[in-house]
Amino acid sequence: MSQEEIQAIINSYYTNIAAMNAEGVLANFAEDAMSYDPVGEPPTKVHEGFHEFIGRLQAVFENLQSTIESTFITGNEAAVKWKTQGISKSAKSITFEGITIFEINNHGKIQTTRAYWNPAAMIAQLRG
Repeated sequence: MSQEEIQAIINSYYTNIAAMNAEGVLANFAEDAMSYDPVGEPPTKVHEGFHEFIGRLQAVFENLQSTIESTFITGNEAAVKWKTQGISKSAKSITFEGITIFEINNHGKIQTTRAYWNPAAMIAQLRG
């Protein structure tokens, strides 16, 4: 796959996450894709729990906006430095950032994600 094709898959992923569009996000993933989000927690099978995840986002956030700050692509893998800003349903502004490693399979689908970020810091902002 070309770097442009990989970048397009990553852009679609972040656009659909910000839109809280479960079907759009799932279309980017292989059927047997795994997500380590965040790294250190047990991995999840993307197609088995993603609608629930998007439902939780929709319950908590009025809007989300992700910005890709840097992308480094080698072969079929990419490391993405990102920042997400949002407004909660209770009108709290939040900002969190991290790095996600994407592995893209030969069919142009995300096979694995490994996200390095601190959910506790985001939760603290929501509670603060």
